Amino acid sequence: MKFFLDTADLDEIEEAASWGALAGVTTNPTLYSRIGGKIDGFHDHIARICDVVDGPVSAESVAMTRDDIVRDGRILASIAPNVVVKLPIGVESLAATKTLAEDGVAVNMTLVFSAPQALLAARAGARYISPFVGRVDDIGSDGVASLEEIVRCIHNYDFGHECEIIAASIRSPYHVTAAALMGADIATVPFGALKNCVKHPLTAEGLAKFEADWEKVKNA
Repeated sequence: MKFFLDTADLDEIEEAASWGALAGVTTNPTLYSRIGGKIDGFHDHIARICDVVDGPVSAESVAMTRDDIVRDGRILASIAPNVVVKLPIGVESLAATKTLAEDGVAVNMTLVFSAPQALLAARAGARYISPFVGRVDDIGSDGVASLEEIVRCIHNYDFGHECEIIAASIRSPYHVTAAALMGADIATVPFGALKNCVKHPLTAEGLAKFEADWEKVKNA
């Protein structure tokens, strides 16, 4: 399973990239707003992310009608060769995905919460599909079970193009493990959750013992 970072923060992206495990980045309007982003600087910011990351960088369109989405998607795709146009699932975005895919523009269909939504996105030509896990948990349902249904449905069929599942709204190492066990292709995680994936209490305990024992060696 590949790791994407779910952020618009360049410092986080550069740090994660230095670990050698970063395969891509996903952004959205909320994440861009959190870093104080401005509308007129959005395209330049995506270009800067693409300079750091070799893999796919999802840039979300906020256009509402199919023609506007297609127009905006083409502009976003022109920023860099590794830009993926991110679109929320809907009738207008499905129609736009069909057109963009026919033009060779990769689409990441987001805000997916059900298998039917995922199947429609795949049929429309989406290169990536992003089912949410944590947000399903938030409403009292089972986000992992929902993701597993989607992964199984997508993997059952040949859609005539490569279609990868991005497990999104990942909150913990447990979510990462569950996504990997069921065969999700990618997990996109916030930087805090990615750091938690490195941690384990027994690792910390072992490290503390190594350091204490080395001090004994130094002082012997």
